[in-house]
Amino acid sequence: MTPHPRYPHIFSPLKIGHTEIKNRILMGSMHTGLEDQPDAGERMAAYFAERARGGVGMIITGGIGPHPSAGYGAKLLGPADVAVHRQVTEAVHAAAPDVKIVMQILHSGPLAGTPDCVAPSPVKSRIGRHQPNELTEEGIAEQIAAFANCAALAKEAGYDGVEIIGSAGYLISTFLVEKTNQRTDRWGGSWENRMRFPVEVVRAVRAAVGPDFIFVFRISAMDMLQGGMAWEEVVSLAKALEAEGVDVISTHFCWHESFVPTIATMVPRAAFAGVTGRLRKELSIPVITSNRINMPQVAEDVLVRGDADIISMARPMLADPDLVNKAFEGREDEINTCIACNQACLDHTFTGKLTSCLVNARACRETEVVIAPTAARRRIAVVGAGPAGLACATITAERGHQVTLFDAASEIGGQFNLAKQIPGKEEFHETLRYFARMVELRGVDLRLNTRVDAEQLQAMGFDEVVVATGITPRTPALPGIDHPKVVRYIDVIQGTAQVGQKVAIMGAGGIGFDVAELITHAGTSAALDIDTFAREWGVDFKNHPRGGVTGIEPQVASNGREVTLLQRKATPVGQGLGKTTGWTHRLTLQRRGIKMVSGVDYLKIDDAGLHCTIGGEPAVLDVDTVIVCAGQEPARGLYDDLVALGVPAQLIGGAYEATELDAKRAIKQATELAIAM
Repeated sequence: MTPHPRYPHIFSPLKIGHTEIKNRILMGSMHTGLEDQPDAGERMAAYFAERARGGVGMIITGGIGPHPSAGYGAKLLGPADVAVHRQVTEAVHAAAPDVKIVMQILHSGPLAGTPDCVAPSPVKSRIGRHQPNELTEEGIAEQIAAFANCAALAKEAGYDGVEIIGSAGYLISTFLVEKTNQRTDRWGGSWENRMRFPVEVVRAVRAAVGPDFIFVFRISAMDMLQGGMAWEEVVSLAKALEAEGVDVISTHFCWHESFVPTIATMVPRAAFAGVTGRLRKELSIPVITSNRINMPQVAEDVLVRGDADIISMARPMLADPDLVNKAFEGREDEINTCIACNQACLDHTFTGKLTSCLVNARACRETEVVIAPTAARRRIAVVGAGPAGLACATITAERGHQVTLFDAASEIGGQFNLAKQIPGKEEFHETLRYFARMVELRGVDLRLNTRVDAEQLQAMGFDEVVVATGITPRTPALPGIDHPKVVRYIDVIQGTAQVGQKVAIMGAGGIGFDVAELITHAGTSAALDIDTFAREWGVDFKNHPRGGVTGIEPQVASNGREVTLLQRKATPVGQGLGKTTGWTHRLTLQRRGIKMVSGVDYLKIDDAGLHCTIGGEPAVLDVDTVIVCAGQEPARGLYDDLVALGVPAQLIGGAYEATELDAKRAIKQATELAIAM
């Protein structure tokens, strides 16, 4: 079978070192938490084998520690660990003998999260828990030997190669940057001394594994730090690593403590690939690029431009393990696209939870969530075509049930149709495109513009009804809530409500932040334009100053509205947003001059504005418009009516629990119900 002609570059083989990969798509490294489970070998084997069958050319595992001080996650230190990893490599090679699997070696350094963490100098990271212990000369030698030993054990475990991560604020990268390496011995000071540690690590690893073993090194091509690496340093390091026997250079962007988003949905697709392309011109070995490349055409375009030899897709492989096969067969419309929300992947990782995926609740649960054909076909009605209803309907139909999906609206999507209107959340269109195709492909009987009641459903004789009717916005019992100044957030997002120049937003959860973004936005969405993104986050792609950042306070375009974002809780506004993306939303709105006020008690609304107390002190906000984002109530009236009639019914999504319109929870719940019916 020949690949689809749209992607000739993706599906051309590539020589790397002593071997060859069958195509240019790599499943990039992600720490999922599977590494830490009691049955880690079995679960990682199932997880990686499914992605190997999905068509990728090469897989890089999550980071594995080479030394007891390496920090979070699993380590590869001896024979017992080798046995666990052999389960993984054997499963991958059995599933797809032509797929290479490479183990990433990760030493977290000052980010290790333990008092025993180490670094070249005792400089605490902004996001680290502890001040690291300064490595002695003997300690440095011990760490170098540990990297070499870990690589040798990886080879023994059946891996095809190793990747060493020398970026992100982990141990190796802290040797490279002056702010974190303040040593005055041969490991610090001049650039030649600061790059000595990674060079010695590479030299020791190559000696330990021999020439016939894939060796990838991940470098900070642009670390997004004030005082970070200069471009000339990036190039000289890459050349030195090539000379020491590295087969592939993988480019990474941003330290974890940087104030520049690099993988959130507000980042343009392939925003950083041009930096990789510049480095590629300096080297004779293949180069990998990454970050916000989530669809085959984006990958093909990067390869056509000559910006990389290999495309790393990490989170897209959580969202759709079969992405590459679908591209090969020209079935792009069937790809469940990563929307870069971070809610179930990185937010979970950085809070110690098992990684999954908002749009694919099976991710990292392959041994638990099994979509198997049903033994007895039944007639199922699903009412509500939001994310929960769509997931339940399509998976239930995939299993062989006869499914009818009702919705009163004229299009599928529910609350996702609101989310996709917010600048920076354009990727939500992709999820709805995917579900629309799955509805068609799985044979779901879709009935839009159709409002059904319990009696009608009972008369239709369904074996079971799944109620996914979503939410209704909560209207607070407040004097003046029906004043002409007051509008609902739904009407604002849909463009049916007039919004004045001076605005108060009641409620500072995720919806409040989205509404604030929408009503103050001006110009092109940064998520759709790399130059706009660079201006808004102070990145200089053209001149590449040290660290890649300008050092000038970024300016975010605004339409000039005066907006106050209010919340009842006394905690900082936005504290409840996602761990890895919340700070980006707060910064963006702050740069637009939006006021954020907590500890508010609402009193009334009248011609004078919004009357309230702030921290116990009375205040009147002179505003033209009050937008109510005061939470939601489950819309479960249909469910109650069905139960009263004795019709078998299930409740999922916002109709089950309306808190913060959690699509992650809704799709997970819908998936679990679908595989059980």
